[in-house]
Amino acid sequence: MRRLPLSLLLLAIPACAAPATAQSYQVGRIRTELGEIRFLLDDRTPQHKASFLRLAATQYWDSLTFNRVIPNFVAQGGCPDTPEGFSHFPDLLAPEFHDSLRHVYGAVGAGRDDNAQKLDPGCQFYIVANRQGLARLDGNYTVFGQVFEGMDVVERIVSAPRDSTDMPLTPIHLRVDVITMTAEELRRAGVRRP
Repeated sequence: MRRLPLSLLLLAIPACAAPATAQSYQVGRIRTELGEIRFLLDDRTPQHKASFLRLAATQYWDSLTFNRVIPNFVAQGGCPDTPEGFSHFPDLLAPEFHDSLRHVYGAVGAGRDDNAQKLDPGCQFYIVANRQGLARLDGNYTVFGQVFEGMDVVERIVSAPRDSTDMPLTPIHLRVDVITMTAEELRRAGVRRP
């Protein structure tokens, strides 16, 4: 009986193995009357990512709005600010700061009150709408995502007529969910690093 060299056997294994499945990534999707926004959730902020996934799955944000819109600053949505802050929330999230996650244009961050521990409730988020970024927020607020589609929508949101508290005069409703996209789909959408 003739034996095949080990190198030929190793080459034959991939042909017999099950086909590899494309890796998928979780993408936050925010739909509004003004259009759709998509952002990549970052694995370097696991608490914030898990909180966003959990709240989106329960349709938490679907009865809420963008409640603070400021041109050249942020579009902020989710639970409204309260006079007592967020201390009554049961699961406050510890900050997850990373030097590589900055408040650049399109960064998605977690809103919070002014508590000394910088804990946030996970129910409020904002999108940076300043083309130069907001470096003064780095190390103070957790960035957990990056918009790759829909910054034109964010610009329309922050340009909406608003009152003296920066709340839009006409409510901008949120419908938030999570979809999955492959690395190839993300590359086609302009994402360099999924």
